[in-house]
Order: sequence, then structure tokens, then C-alpha cells
Amino acid sequence: MALVLNEEQQMLKDSAAGFLAEKAPVSALRALRDSEDATGYSADLWREMAEMGWPGIAVPEEFGGIDYGYVGLGLILEQAGRTLTASPLQSTVLVAATAISHMGSQAQKEQWLPAIAAGEKVVSLALQEGAHHAPEQTAATAAANDQGFVLNGEKVLVLDGHVADCLIVVARTAGEPGDEHGISLFLVDSNASGVSVARRSMVDSRNAAAVSLKDVQVGADALLGDLNEGSGGLSYTLDIANLGLAAELLGLSQEAFERTMEYLKERKQFGVVIGSFQGLKHRAAEMFAELELCRSLVLKALQSADTGDENLPALASAAKAKLSQVAQRVTNEAVQMHGGIGMTDEFDIGFFIKRARVAQHTFGDYNYHLDRYARLSGF
Repeated sequence: MALVLNEEQQMLKDSAAGFLAEKAPVSALRALRDSEDATGYSADLWREMAEMGWPGIAVPEEFGGIDYGYVGLGLILEQAGRTLTASPLQSTVLVAATAISHMGSQAQKEQWLPAIAAGEKVVSLALQEGAHHAPEQTAATAAANDQGFVLNGEKVLVLDGHVADCLIVVARTAGEPGDEHGISLFLVDSNASGVSVARRSMVDSRNAAAVSLKDVQVGADALLGDLNEGSGGLSYTLDIANLGLAAELLGLSQEAFERTMEYLKERKQFGVVIGSFQGLKHRAAEMFAELELCRSLVLKALQSADTGDENLPALASAAKAKLSQVAQRVTNEAVQMHGGIGMTDEFDIGFFIKRARVAQHTFGDYNYHLDRYARLSGF
């Protein structure tokens, strides 16, 4: 498949770029941070996104979605990266809707997917338990009883968890931490007895949550997928999640690069613009080449998700590892090339490096995915 956008995809990309530039510039994220907004994103903006059909872009038509695929969702997330837009696109659309579409029963899909596609419900994956991404180390438990299951455990970094209507909780129903077998996923009402959610503000000015589960009773119908066999569906969901994050990092990096290039053309030292200095030209050229490579890699990986390519896991890890590496370099260079002003809060470039660091580590960082790619490739 050609690594170029077709006419419809280019129109979607342009539409998303125009909408977000007008409705959700970086100044909107600054305002959310400075006001210490309890939600962490604009509810009005989210409603407008829903009216444009974005929450349902990768949801099947039979459940109220557009079914335009992950390339389409990736293009939107890329533009959201350019403006650092805070919304439930990642937590609910990219991750939760994927998990429910891939693993859910007909009844679960009918209950949740239309509501997600309409922008009416926020759903979040409660997975991480420690400082690092390690799904197989899940220690939270779900013990079977006559009424279904009783959940106990602690979760951290639950994206938008403080405002989620439902949590997809990853718990162990068999085996020990470290075992791939014995992991199951459950749909848990955020207001259920025994569920405690604490908001956490992150360095990128967005919100996550710490979730505590203490003797939380759920019915047997809360099980998402097959008992003890959730690792496969979870792995697929995380592959899609990392593709979306790679697309966001691409947009973020491209925007940081372009802002830096404009600055190099304006800032003068010794009577000439600093963009004329050979050393800075070399650094800029290297970043440009890396970003072009990243653009092709992300598009190829997104296409693989839509075509059911068996190489999706390797491509997802390759994309996340490469974009994490390049985003770190580009945002570091952006701050350095802006000089002293790049270190100040009054200048927007600092928001890009902060968001990049959080996105890099969400669902596995550079080292995690580089190692995973090597293992999947037989090394």
C-alpha cells in the first residue's frame, strides 16, 4: 500500500488541522492549567468534536460509528499533537473503544460503543500498577464468587480516570504476577461501591487518576473477553494505543520543529539571523530527515491496523520506539535553539517537551518497545 494519503484522508487531516487551530490552540491548554480545571479538558470542545463524528471514527457503523479506520483516527491525533489538545480522544476513543470493539460481547458493544461514538461516555483503561509499563506484572485480583467477581488492587496513571463513567480494569484471575496467562479484563462502574478515584495532575498539564479497588463486586457480565485469556486482546489494544500515541508524537514533533525553524529565521546574533549558522543548519536538516522517516513509519503502522496485518505488533512497537526517540530529540533541540526564552513558562515551546515526555512513557517507553520489537523480530 502506498505511503501517501488519499484525497479523503487529506481532507480529514486538513479539516482537523483547521478546527483544532481555531478551537484548541496551545493557549487553551495553558488556560486549563492556569485555572486548575477539575475536568482537564473542555466539555464544550468535546461536544463539538462529537458533532464532527470524531469519537466514532474507528467504531463500526452498526454501533453508531463512522468506521473510517485507524488511519483516520491517527490523522486526527496527529493534529491534536500539533495543538496539544486535551480531550478523551486517547483514553476513550483510542483505547477503550478499541478494547470493547475487539473483546466485548454483543451486549457490551451495544451498551458502550454508541455512547462513546456520541461523545456521551468517558471510559478509561486501568492497567498500570507501578512506575513502569508491565502488563504481565498485573497483581490486582478478581476472585470468582456466586455473584460474579470481587476485585481488589491499586492502579495508577489511569487517563481521564477522575471523570470516567466506566473503567476497564485489568486484573489477575489465575497465576502469579509475571504470568501472561490468567489476566482478565472487567468493565467496572466508576461509582461502584469500593471504587476510590483520586485525581492526579501530570507535568503535561493533563489529568490522570489513581484508582483503588477494595472488595468491588461486579457481575459475571462485566467480564470483557474470555476468562484468563485477556492478554491477547489487551496486547492488541495496547498496539493500537501506541500507534495513536506515535501519531500524536509525530504531530507534536512536527509543530515544535516548525516553530523552531521560524525562530531561527527571525532571531539575530552578530547582526545575522542564527538560522544562517552552519551548525544549526546541520541539526535542522537531521531533524527534518528524521521526521520524514517517522511520517512514513506511522502511516505504514496505521495502515497495518486497518488491514489486519500480522506484523501489527512489531510495527506498533517500532513506531512508538522511533517516535519516542525523535520526539525527545526534537523537543530538546527546540528548547536549546530557542535559547533562554525556551526555558520560560511564558513561551509555548515548553508545553511541547512536557507533553512529549508523558506521551513517550504512556503504555511503554523507548526502551520497552525497542526490546519488544527486537524480541518480535527474533533477536
